Amino acid sequence: MLTKSLTLTEQVAGKLAGDIAAGVYPVGGKLPTGKALAQLYGVSAAVIREATERLRAQGLVESRQGAGCTVVSRTASRGFQVPGRIALDRAQLASVYELRMELEGGAAALAATRRTDADLATMARCLADLENHLRHPEEGVEQDIGFHAAIAVATHNTYYQQLLQYLNLQVRAAVRMARENTLQHQAELVGDVQREHIALYEAIAARDPQRARQAAVFHLQRAAARLRLDFASLDTPSSS
Repeated sequence: MLTKSLTLTEQVAGKLAGDIAAGVYPVGGKLPTGKALAQLYGVSAAVIREATERLRAQGLVESRQGAGCTVVSRTASRGFQVPGRIALDRAQLASVYELRMELEGGAAALAATRRTDADLATMARCLADLENHLRHPEEGVEQDIGFHAAIAVATHNTYYQQLLQYLNLQVRAAVRMARENTLQHQAELVGDVQREHIALYEAIAARDPQRARQAAVFHLQRAAARLRLDFASLDTPSSS
């Protein structure tokens, strides 16, 4: 039974991790579908997505579009990890945005150089879907993340894709907070967010890596500004 001592995401992720460790879901096997898990735990599809992303960040599962989640390890990785509950800490949220500026700026520049017509078509579909869900909190988050993921795919560098996929949990929390904040407190800026996405797409379509990098960084800087994040607080304090 799920309790209120932990978030639903943490509870579901913990239960799944425990089942993986116990061999209920063996290495090489697949987890049940997202729909089946949502019904099993009585939670939303969004909670299941976040829970499986947490498992992926821990190195327990791998996932591919349309192929579900495959168990790859019974124990969590003890290597590099980024905290998953960044929405509770504004300093961590600022750190994630700072990291995204560097990573996604580089990814956008590389995508502008290497993108194919198929990559552009995927980005265009994501933008069209996002346009149709600008004021829908949950669907807007999914389409927003999908657009940025499509840029990572367009780099044709698997490590960019894997690293940004690893950060999916943190990025999802950051995107959700940014979009919810804009909808609740700055609804007149929703169109600005979409125009920032379009400017990024157009730079990649034009095969202009410098403009693509600048557009990606500008978009994330504006998102951070809308959240009123303070990057100065991240500076290393001087020693006494």
